[in-house]
Amino acid sequence: MKRDLLKKTFAALVAVAGMGGSFAIGAAGVALMHAPAPAYGAPALKNIAVQAKAAILYDVHSGTVLYQKNATMELPLASLTKLMAAQAALAVQDPKTLVEITADTLRPEGDSGLRQGDAYELNDLVRLALVASSNDAAAAAAASLGGDYLLAMNSAARQLGLTKTHFLNPTGLDVDAQNAGAYGSAYDVARLAAAFFAAHPTLFEATMRAEVAVPQGQGALVAAATAAPLRDIPGLIGGKTGFTDLAGGNLVAAFDLEVGRPVIAVVLGSTLEGRFSDIRMLIEAARKNL
Repeated sequence: MKRDLLKKTFAALVAVAGMGGSFAIGAAGVALMHAPAPAYGAPALKNIAVQAKAAILYDVHSGTVLYQKNATMELPLASLTKLMAAQAALAVQDPKTLVEITADTLRPEGDSGLRQGDAYELNDLVRLALVASSNDAAAAAAASLGGDYLLAMNSAARQLGLTKTHFLNPTGLDVDAQNAGAYGSAYDVARLAAAFFAAHPTLFEATMRAEVAVPQGQGALVAAATAAPLRDIPGLIGGKTGFTDLAGGNLVAAFDLEVGRPVIAVVLGSTLEGRFSDIRMLIEAARKNL
């Protein structure tokens, strides 16, 4: 099957990384690698009726799994992939690095208004990729790493201990009708989100705004936030959406269970609207019962 071939390609990339091709993941990533092992034995919450194929509530500080449903099942990630594109690019480059938009980076599905030949700060491309889920911006941010950007993303996943995660493109768009652009588990996504939030809290928190605006010429490029349906949830820190035909509805959100206690909620394989109701259900259950 095509997916088997793609997995072999990923294995080859990992082998190259193991021979000395390593990429920085930052202090947050190093800390996450040494975080306490997840407490899968006795999750505090059970029987939450989410639509998603997989879900998790992950306590960032303790590494405890508070709830899980198929949390280690490997599933398509869709645009949650953009968290790793951003993580890998920002780990080795200054946020103000200028990135030129090329014809190649404008090829992914969807037009977010970026113009070939223009240059944008990496920081602004990341905001567009995370807040508005811009495929062009994610592709440009990843391409700023050079031709080995997929190696960089997959190497970073290995260093973070994301054992179910591998990337075939920087956007998460489906490769074809049978193969997704990236795969991972709810548990892996929760840990990736925790690492990104620890390293880049301002960028993660920007996803809770109604829109994102980045400088463009004499004006600004403005795009609506895809996680806007979550903005009315008290204590919400940030979130990232994802949806493709193969993935269904995906969503990761960070919220304060109480002051100073951030928790990550993830759902994979829900529906376009169900991902939002699933996340609300997880957050409400946590606040009511923990």
